[in-house]
Amino acid sequence: MSSRHSIIPRGLNVTRSPLSQGRFGRMFGNLTPAKFGATDADSFANLSALADEMVADFDPPKDGPDAEESGIPALYTYFGQFIDHDITFDPVSSLTKQQDPDGLVDFRTPALDLDNLYGRGPGDQPYMYDKNGKFLLGAPLTGTGVPDATDLPRFNGRALIGDPRNDENSIVSQLQCLFLRFHNRMVDDNSALSFEEVQQRVRFHYQYVVLNDFLPRIVHASVLNDLKTTGHYDRGKIRYYHWKTWPFMPVEFSVAAYRLGHSMIRPGYRLNDADTMLLLIFPDPEDPDKNALTGFRTMGPGRAIDWGRFIDIDKRAYGVEDDATNADNKKRLQFAYRIDTALVDPLGTLPPEIASDPPASLALRNLDRGWRLGLPSGQAVARAMHLTPLPDEQIIIGKAVDKPEKGDPQTKIATIANGAFAGNCPLWTYILAEARQNQTAVTIPATGGPDTINTPQLGPVGGRIVAEVFLGMMFGDNSSLLSLDPQWTPVTGPGFALKDLVAYALGQGKPLH
Repeated sequence: MSSRHSIIPRGLNVTRSPLSQGRFGRMFGNLTPAKFGATDADSFANLSALADEMVADFDPPKDGPDAEESGIPALYTYFGQFIDHDITFDPVSSLTKQQDPDGLVDFRTPALDLDNLYGRGPGDQPYMYDKNGKFLLGAPLTGTGVPDATDLPRFNGRALIGDPRNDENSIVSQLQCLFLRFHNRMVDDNSALSFEEVQQRVRFHYQYVVLNDFLPRIVHASVLNDLKTTGHYDRGKIRYYHWKTWPFMPVEFSVAAYRLGHSMIRPGYRLNDADTMLLLIFPDPEDPDKNALTGFRTMGPGRAIDWGRFIDIDKRAYGVEDDATNADNKKRLQFAYRIDTALVDPLGTLPPEIASDPPASLALRNLDRGWRLGLPSGQAVARAMHLTPLPDEQIIIGKAVDKPEKGDPQTKIATIANGAFAGNCPLWTYILAEARQNQTAVTIPATGGPDTINTPQLGPVGGRIVAEVFLGMMFGDNSSLLSLDPQWTPVTGPGFALKDLVAYALGQGKPLH
């Protein structure tokens, strides 16, 4: 998820203004902003101490199962990033003048409408399309064991796409290309339809996956069930996300709850069979080659992704932990890390091309941004939702692994910074800690491994915020699936999921109409 956020001078005085289209706002605007020290300097120092605890020790990327893996295939991390780029875009994210979250202009429409894919359309951006309304694709990509892949279309290395952020790493870049191909195949399978009709079908399939596959992966079923009537999402069940004229982007969502994806990131990923394609997410400063998954450039040779390593489009062996000689490990499906209060070490020191301004720690950037934008504590939000807040003993900073080992510290929040966070946890951290208390045994789409993996999911605070915002944006969009045809399902059946979207883009499976 995007991490370009800046630091503003201390002494921020948060004010509130009326909501308007394309602006950020608040779901809980009546709550008092949380403070974490007697002075702003104390608050920043205490948040720095918490951020340090939230970054795990260095763990290099490796083939094979990992104790920190969830039961969620790794592609959902980057699908979440893709969604984020669809619904939010703040090109002037420096907080030096955005002292009021209600005045943060969101230049991305707060709707799940794929404008990060379609841009302004073939009329305004004809260089993205051919004469038949299909997306232009880039140069072929090579990759060991990958027969068919292309780069994004580029000019002087820069991607010509609806949202340039979808080229910020090698994984989301190639996911963007899959969406281009998904649209193109939809054109081929529906030659009698206009561009706008094809576009609507693509959006419906995407929105269906968000509602029926992505949300159930990251949000506990008990939370989602509370938002349904007779098995269908009910706009009348939305309690906390309300708008006057059209949906807005709540800071509780964008600055806290939807930053769950940062904890799901692995230290690196294997792209394909080649020995050199197990790559770090960021360049290693000690490695002069600096080969990593960072983007905004022409895709390097050999980097084509074998999608079976990221999503279960086929069935693969689970592999064997700590066995470098096991042949299955190199080909296995990789899983996202668990939603918890531990970020992998590379996120503790972001490279300059990702974070050009201090601090370099993604955890501290998130904590600092939430504080300076006046977010209430997690406990305050829980009480406002008529929930009993988590006791401090259950707000544990560390990896949510089943059996913590010596290198997996489990630190209670109240012991950090001389008790500054006792009963007063930053909302982002609270939501991540809450997930640990809401685990589900998820069936693993692999052979030879465990039947299920304990998987933390967003709970009654974090899950409710995320689900209500997604549902509210769809109910507030007159052209969305939930507004136009809430009973709609793909022609292939109600089980249509992200893996089917990927397979269709790759030319597999039945036509979609």
